Amino acid sequence: QVKDPRLDSFVAVTEVSTSPDLRYAKVFVSCMGSEEERRKTLSGLVAASGFFRNKLARRLRLRRIPELSFQWDDSIERGTHLLQLIDEVSADGTPDRHSD
Repeated sequence: QVKDPRLDSFVAVTEVSTSPDLRYAKVFVSCMGSEEERRKTLSGLVAASGFFRNKLARRLRLRRIPELSFQWDDSIERGTHLLQLIDEVSADGTPDRHSD
């Protein structure tokens, strides 16, 4: 629904952490792509934060809707890299983790 060209790639929300008083929410996001694409994605999310808050206000019954800040989460990339390393080690002739 957001029509920002910076957000044309798939963005995954990996975690949301709120302050105890629900005034602030850190939204951790991830997507595949280059460093430049990641920067553009974060920039687009920040620009669209008012749109997201408006959508939240319509769905949540809160007196105050949290201010959103977007943080990059690289856990998916780290996990992918770790799986590649495991595959490289497995390629030396030992059984592959994907084999039955």
